[in-house]
Amino acid sequence: MILSASGWRKVFAISGQEQDRTTLIGEENIAISIFSAIVFADYVKKQTGKENPVVILGMDARPTGSAIAEACIKAFAAKNINVKFTGITAAPEIMAYSRMADGFMYISASHNPIGHNGIKFGLNSGGVLNGKENAELTAEFNALCEKDSAVKDAFDLIRNVKEDQIAQIYRTQSAVKKEALKAYYRFLKETISASQDEQKQDEIFSILRTAIKSRNIGVVCDMNGSARADSVDSSFFAENGINFYAIHNKAGEIAHEIIPESENLVFCAAEMERLQKEGHSDAVLGYMPDCDGDRGNIVYWDDKQKKAVILKAQEVFSLSVLAELSYQNWLGQKKTAVAVNCPTSMRIEEIAEKFEAAVFRAEVGEANVVNLAGEKRSEGYNVRIFGEGSNGGTITYPSAVRDPLNTIFAIIKILSINELFEDWCSKNNISKIDSPSLTDILNTLPEYTTTGVSEPRAVLHIKTMNHAALKTAFQKIFQEQWKAQKVFLENYGITSFEAVITNGTKETRNVTDYSQSGKGGLKILFKNSRMENLAFIWMRGSGTEPVFRILCDVKGDNPEMEKALLSWETEMIQKADEMCCSE
Repeated sequence: MILSASGWRKVFAISGQEQDRTTLIGEENIAISIFSAIVFADYVKKQTGKENPVVILGMDARPTGSAIAEACIKAFAAKNINVKFTGITAAPEIMAYSRMADGFMYISASHNPIGHNGIKFGLNSGGVLNGKENAELTAEFNALCEKDSAVKDAFDLIRNVKEDQIAQIYRTQSAVKKEALKAYYRFLKETISASQDEQKQDEIFSILRTAIKSRNIGVVCDMNGSARADSVDSSFFAENGINFYAIHNKAGEIAHEIIPESENLVFCAAEMERLQKEGHSDAVLGYMPDCDGDRGNIVYWDDKQKKAVILKAQEVFSLSVLAELSYQNWLGQKKTAVAVNCPTSMRIEEIAEKFEAAVFRAEVGEANVVNLAGEKRSEGYNVRIFGEGSNGGTITYPSAVRDPLNTIFAIIKILSINELFEDWCSKNNISKIDSPSLTDILNTLPEYTTTGVSEPRAVLHIKTMNHAALKTAFQKIFQEQWKAQKVFLENYGITSFEAVITNGTKETRNVTDYSQSGKGGLKILFKNSRMENLAFIWMRGSGTEPVFRILCDVKGDNPEMEKALLSWETEMIQKADEMCCSE
């Protein structure tokens, strides 16, 4: 089981097959579920000082969720936790609701295949525990699991729980779910408007509703049987005058692969094109969430090409950053900043520079970016938009989790509030465009060529488990290659480089010892003779999957350069892996 701050994950299907749709998890996985709840119960009690703290328990739409939830409910009952069970709930929904409790435990494996499942923990901040907090739970969990009698011990812990106590928790599930939906609904209005003042919220949404009506904006969604099918999406869009066209919209009926990358967004695109052909000209925006509903990449109707186009993850994030920074500027907010992960495209710096906004980078991992944004807020920065551009995940303060509705409404804002795009055009000396389409707006974004995180060439399978040693070997090879490949590099205008590492919320520049990154991120930033950033290659072992991820980002429309640099990086890492394994 992978135990990271981003989530504890494994294949829970009893067969051990990641594509198995069974509901059965087996005794060992039941024991794992019990221990997970036990250590979190102790942690919440310790943090709150309460004997009966309130913990929200929810799950995404995977088939193994109910079995894990049942084990957790019994464990919480055994520990005298006041548990509120929502049933199927989207990640942003349970995290919004958790602000009214002492903590939450969410059963989900996010974008992983259907036979996987996992667990996320959080208190009442609306986000998951950070790395240090998660490490405390992990140590307690491992200690329980390592005993020879672990399975027996787990079942002994819940043996005396009374059936009527469990039945009462299930009886209140419907009422709890309604509370969660109301809390999420209110929180969305605050997040989208950037105001806690209900009158101000109403003013902003009134502007949006008027523009939506005149601009003829409708939304298409491929729910893919995710938890969002049981959330507020349909009613929230309807309240704001947006026609909502959903497919695969029954929670649990997962129609195709879960990860919301290009290969799975084709279903949303096909539905958009079908609707357009049938006269639904308002079907101009679309999204597909992953199973827990916190991530949703975007499809849009290209009015120039007259077809549905799938936005790349980095483009989704860049568009959201443009929309929210221009919105902050319109609101008059000062000292703005963006927090991103290390492999987010450098186009973010270009966008932020136009708004005099700072950009800060953290290691990959949602918790790292959320914590970095919090640190910068405590330093006086106004960090409204943050996230992991490498996977399209947009987080909008005060939310501490990705949310496709915030992404959709960021796009709607820049389409609806004329001053936002006009300001951007002015800053870039672009002629004013009346009633710009999303195609017009996208054409003004800085152009970069970036490796997609779900591409096969972005994932390496290496044998070396010691990533610090691997990076030491990589450094030796890279420094030798830097001299040998001088002509190859100069053909692309590259004359110098800078090594950058990220560990947690800390970014360190001009690093001379690559091993210092450990299991964190390592980036080689390439520059031209004027010391301008041209490209970077990046690497890091995944915290939630047994793979080593790589990426290349190149300024401009230059797929040849991106391919060449990524291929070079791949060869050097593979050679470093061989070197480590032979020692």
